[in-house]
Amino acid sequence: MQLYRTTQGFFVSRTDGMHRLPDTDWDALWNREDLTGYLEAVTAPAELPGASEWLAPIGTQEVWAAGVTYFRSRTARMEESKDAGGGTFYDRVYEAERPEIFFKATPQRVIAPGGAMHLRSDSKWMVPEPELTLAINARGEIIGYTAGNDLSCRDIEGENPLYLPQAKCFAGCASVGPCVRIQKATPGAETRIHLVIERAGAAAFEGETTLAQLKRTPEELAGFLYRDNCFNQGTYLMTGTGIVPEDDFTLQSGDLVKITIDGVGTLANVMG
Repeated sequence: MQLYRTTQGFFVSRTDGMHRLPDTDWDALWNREDLTGYLEAVTAPAELPGASEWLAPIGTQEVWAAGVTYFRSRTARMEESKDAGGGTFYDRVYEAERPEIFFKATPQRVIAPGGAMHLRSDSKWMVPEPELTLAINARGEIIGYTAGNDLSCRDIEGENPLYLPQAKCFAGCASVGPCVRIQKATPGAETRIHLVIERAGAAAFEGETTLAQLKRTPEELAGFLYRDNCFNQGTYLMTGTGIVPEDDFTLQSGDLVKITIDGVGTLANVMG
């Protein structure tokens, strides 16, 4: 099932068609005891509003992220930070028991599908990071997943690993959507993540990976995030990227970034 948040309310897509939910509180819906059973029981056939009316599927949830969970990300992080002496940090965290987990965005910093994300004025090397993003309720249960864009400043992070918060968290730094795939089972290793960056109507970069390349399980990452922590309304957790453009590539204003994940659809955002 796919759960949508729109300007006209909440909708669920099932095998028997689209249904409108009576709910008006996203946080309460997110944290229902048996969300799957509830969504299966809704009987209110309706047409999903057009994509221009889709909102980010988020209420008061924070967005967190895990880093260096793919070998490609490890390699890129080591390369970008070698001049600052931080290259070995990323190799060590890739192999460590404890993952890298960091705060990414408040809901106010999350851009809706189709909206414009923000390119930092003091960064000259920015890339999108397409990520399977876990939807987790207040009890620490993974209720589903979506697509996420962990927009990142590689030059700021590479200058000094301690600059990670500035490289990751700023106005318009994240996007999730277009919907939440509600399912209890973890997505299979064959699940594909595809990225294309369009510039002036043509593909400037394109890449693809699968969850088979993810070193840590979603359950492991969620467990570390919730360890000695609390999220009263639940949270999102981006699980890292396995697709990183070449070192000479940086986003430009007007670029269109499309992230497609099996079972979710395509999250598209323009860079502003």
